[in-house]
Amino acid sequence: MANIPAELRYASTHEWVRSEGDGVYTVGISEHAQELLGDMVFIDLPDVGDDIDAGDDCAVAESVKAASDIYAPVSGEVVEINEDLEDSPELVNSDAYGDGWMFKVKVSDEAELENLLSAEDYAATIEEDE
Repeated sequence: MANIPAELRYASTHEWVRSEGDGVYTVGISEHAQELLGDMVFIDLPDVGDDIDAGDDCAVAESVKAASDIYAPVSGEVVEINEDLEDSPELVNSDAYGDGWMFKVKVSDEAELENLLSAEDYAATIEEDE
Protein backbone atom coordinates (compact mmCIF):
# COMPACT_ATOMS: atom_id res chain seq x y z
CA MET A 1 0.00 0.00 0.00
CA ALA A 2 1.33 3.41 -0.96
CA ASN A 3 2.10 6.04 1.63
CA ILE A 4 -0.90 8.41 1.96
CA PRO A 5 -0.27 11.25 4.45
CA ALA A 6 -3.41 11.96 6.48
CA GLU A 7 -2.90 15.75 6.60
CA LEU A 8 -3.25 16.15 2.82
CA ARG A 9 -6.34 16.32 0.61
CA TYR A 10 -6.49 14.35 -2.64
CA ALA A 11 -8.12 14.51 -6.06
CA SER A 12 -9.47 11.30 -7.58
CA THR A 13 -6.96 11.95 -10.40
CA HIS A 14 -4.10 11.36 -7.87
CA GLU A 15 -2.99 14.93 -7.14
CA TRP A 16 -2.48 16.01 -3.52
CA VAL A 17 -2.91 19.43 -1.91
CA ARG A 18 -1.24 20.80 1.23
CA SER A 19 -2.13 24.14 2.84
CA GLU A 20 0.80 26.53 3.27
CA GLY A 21 -1.40 29.20 4.90
CA ASP A 22 -2.77 32.48 3.50
CA GLY A 23 -4.78 30.63 0.85
CA VAL A 24 -1.67 29.13 -0.78
CA TYR A 25 -1.64 25.39 -1.47
CA THR A 26 1.17 23.14 -2.66
CA VAL A 27 0.22 20.57 -5.32
CA GLY A 28 1.94 17.33 -6.28
CA ILE A 29 1.08 13.80 -7.36
CA SER A 30 0.62 10.94 -4.95
CA GLU A 31 3.11 8.20 -4.28
CA HIS A 32 0.61 5.80 -5.85
CA ALA A 33 0.52 7.87 -9.07
CA GLN A 34 4.30 8.06 -9.38
CA GLU A 35 4.50 4.28 -8.82
CA LEU A 36 2.04 3.74 -11.69
CA LEU A 37 3.96 6.09 -13.98
CA GLY A 38 7.44 4.80 -13.20
CA ASP A 39 10.72 6.71 -13.46
CA MET A 40 10.12 10.37 -14.30
CA VAL A 41 12.16 11.81 -17.15
CA PHE A 42 10.50 15.22 -17.63
CA ILE A 43 7.93 17.43 -15.87
CA ASP A 44 6.21 20.24 -17.78
CA LEU A 45 4.86 22.68 -15.19
CA PRO A 46 2.51 25.64 -15.56
CA ASP A 47 3.99 29.14 -15.58
CA VAL A 48 3.97 31.40 -12.53
CA GLY A 49 1.04 33.76 -13.02
CA ASP A 50 -1.10 31.21 -14.88
CA ASP A 51 -4.74 31.02 -13.82
CA ILE A 52 -5.85 27.41 -13.52
CA ASP A 53 -9.31 25.92 -13.02
CA ALA A 54 -10.06 22.83 -10.94
CA GLY A 55 -10.17 19.78 -13.17
CA ASP A 56 -8.17 21.31 -16.02
CA ASP A 57 -4.93 19.72 -17.14
CA CYS A 58 -2.18 22.15 -16.17
CA ALA A 59 1.03 20.11 -16.22
CA VAL A 60 2.48 16.95 -17.76
CA ALA A 61 4.58 14.25 -16.12
CA GLU A 62 6.61 12.17 -18.58
CA SER A 63 8.04 8.87 -17.42
CA VAL A 64 9.85 6.04 -19.13
CA LYS A 65 6.41 4.37 -19.49
CA ALA A 66 4.08 7.20 -20.52
CA ALA A 67 3.17 10.86 -20.43
CA SER A 68 0.37 11.75 -18.07
CA ASP A 69 -1.60 14.94 -17.60
CA ILE A 70 -1.59 16.52 -14.15
CA TYR A 71 -4.93 18.11 -13.30
CA ALA A 72 -5.50 21.17 -11.15
CA PRO A 73 -7.15 20.00 -7.92
CA VAL A 74 -8.23 23.60 -7.14
CA SER A 75 -8.70 26.86 -9.05
CA GLY A 76 -6.43 29.84 -8.62
CA GLU A 77 -3.20 31.51 -9.67
CA VAL A 78 0.10 29.65 -9.88
CA VAL A 79 2.42 31.55 -7.51
CA GLU A 80 5.47 29.25 -7.54
CA ILE A 81 6.78 26.22 -9.40
CA ASN A 82 9.31 23.64 -8.26
CA GLU A 83 12.23 24.59 -10.50
CA ASP A 84 14.27 21.67 -9.12
CA LEU A 85 12.11 19.34 -11.22
CA GLU A 86 13.55 20.82 -14.44
CA ASP A 87 16.91 19.18 -13.75
CA SER A 88 15.74 16.44 -11.39
CA PRO A 89 12.28 15.11 -12.33
CA GLU A 90 13.11 11.93 -10.38
CA LEU A 91 12.43 13.88 -7.16
CA VAL A 92 8.76 13.03 -7.81
CA ASN A 93 9.71 9.34 -7.54
CA SER A 94 11.96 9.64 -4.51
CA ASP A 95 9.92 12.12 -2.46
CA ALA A 96 6.41 12.58 -3.91
CA TYR A 97 5.13 14.47 -0.84
CA GLY A 98 8.28 16.48 -0.14
CA ASP A 99 10.95 17.59 -2.62
CA GLY A 100 8.83 16.26 -5.50
CA TRP A 101 6.06 18.87 -5.14
CA MET A 102 5.08 20.51 -8.43
CA PHE A 103 3.57 23.96 -7.96
CA LYS A 104 1.85 26.29 -5.51
CA VAL A 105 -1.53 27.90 -6.10
CA LYS A 106 -3.17 30.94 -4.49
CA VAL A 107 -6.68 29.46 -4.33
CA SER A 108 -9.54 31.56 -5.66
CA ASP A 109 -12.29 29.57 -3.89
CA GLU A 110 -11.35 27.59 -0.79
CA ALA A 111 -14.79 25.91 -0.87
CA GLU A 112 -13.38 23.75 -3.70
CA LEU A 113 -11.22 21.99 -1.11
CA GLU A 114 -14.42 20.33 0.14
CA ASN A 115 -14.56 18.45 -3.17
CA LEU A 116 -11.23 16.77 -2.49
CA LEU A 117 -10.82 13.42 -0.76
CA SER A 118 -9.49 12.69 2.70
CA ALA A 119 -6.53 10.30 2.91
CA GLU A 120 -8.93 7.54 3.96
CA ASP A 121 -11.29 8.15 1.03
CA TYR A 122 -8.38 8.40 -1.41
CA ALA A 123 -7.00 5.07 -0.13
CA ALA A 124 -10.41 3.51 -0.78
CA THR A 125 -10.42 4.74 -4.41
CA ILE A 126 -6.96 3.24 -4.97
CA GLU A 127 -8.11 -0.11 -3.57
CA GLU A 128 -11.09 -0.07 -5.95
CA ASP A 129 -8.73 0.46 -8.90
CA GLU A 130 -6.46 -2.48 -8.03
